[in-house]
Amino acid sequence: MKKRIVAFRRLNDDQLGQLRRDFHVDYFDPLASADDPAFLAALEQAHGLVGAGLKVTPALLDKAPHLEAIASISVGYDNYPVEELTRRGILLCNTPDVLTETTADTGFLLIMSTARRAVELAEFVKRGDWKASIGEAQFGSDVHGKTLGMVGFGRIGAAIARRGALGFGMRILYSNASPKPALEDELGARRCEFDELLETADFVCVTVPLSAETERLIGAREFGLMRQSAIFINISRGKVVDEKALIEALEQGEIRAAGLDVFEQEPLPEASPLPQMANVVALPHIGSGTVETRTAMAQRAVDNITLALSGKRPISPVNDELLND
Repeated sequence: MKKRIVAFRRLNDDQLGQLRRDFHVDYFDPLASADDPAFLAALEQAHGLVGAGLKVTPALLDKAPHLEAIASISVGYDNYPVEELTRRGILLCNTPDVLTETTADTGFLLIMSTARRAVELAEFVKRGDWKASIGEAQFGSDVHGKTLGMVGFGRIGAAIARRGALGFGMRILYSNASPKPALEDELGARRCEFDELLETADFVCVTVPLSAETERLIGAREFGLMRQSAIFINISRGKVVDEKALIEALEQGEIRAAGLDVFEQEPLPEASPLPQMANVVALPHIGSGTVETRTAMAQRAVDNITLALSGKRPISPVNDELLND
C-alpha cells in the first residue's frame, strides 16, 4: 500500500507527478485553515507533510499518528517544535542552499534602496514633486567603501557580505557566529564583539535564525549603540527585533533608516507606522520570492520527503540525530 502525503503549498505539475508516482497525495492549495475538516481527515492518515507557513503544534501532531517526516518549503523552521518532533521520531527537513543567493540579493537590494532613498525618491517623482534639479534634501549616501556589519554570518550572511566586499569595496565586520577564517581571508572580514559591531557599522544587517536566544536580540539598547547615520537591515525574522524600539529609534533619529523584509506580524497590521515612514523600505517578505528559487525550494522539499519516506537519507534533514540511531 502506498504511503500518504499531505501537501499544503503550491507544487507544479511535475512535482505533484513525482510524488504521485510513489505516494497517495492529498493536495491543499491553498490551505484555508489548519482546522479545515478535509485537511484534518487527511492528516489522520498522513505519513508525510510537504508545505510551509503552517504552525505545527503538539496538538496538531496528535492528529497525525502515522506521521514519519515533514518537508518544509523553507530554510527557517521556527514554525516546528523540533524537540517534540524528535521525541516522536518524526524527521524534519528544510531547504537551505537553494535560496541563499536570492535572499542575499534581497538583502543587498535593501542596503542599496535605503542608502540611496530609492523608494522615497521614486514616490517623489510619481507625485510630480520633481520640479528642478535635486538638492541636498534629496541626497542619499554612498554604499561603496562603507562598513557592513553582519549579525550572523551563515550562508546568507556570507553571501551578502561577499556582494559588499567584492562588489562595493565594503569593510566587513561580523558577530554572533563562530570564527570563519576562510571568509576572513576571502573578504577581509573581521570578527568582533556584538557591541563593537553596532557602534562601528554603517549598515547593520541581521541574518540570524529565530530562536529563544535571538528573539528580540535587537532592541532599544542595541539601537542606542548604533550611529545616528546607521542603516538597519533585517531579512531574518521579524521577532529578532523589538519592533516598537525600532520605530522609536527611527522617529527619534537614533538611526537614519531601516530596510525590512520581515516583521513581528505578517502581513503588517494597518496600524503599523512603518510603511508610511519616509526612511523605511518595507517589503512583503520577498526574500526568496522569485519563480526560479521558489520552484527549486519546492523541488528540494519533494526530494526530501520522497527520500525520507523511502527509508533513504534526505538531502537536508534538520534533526538528523534520528538518522544516526
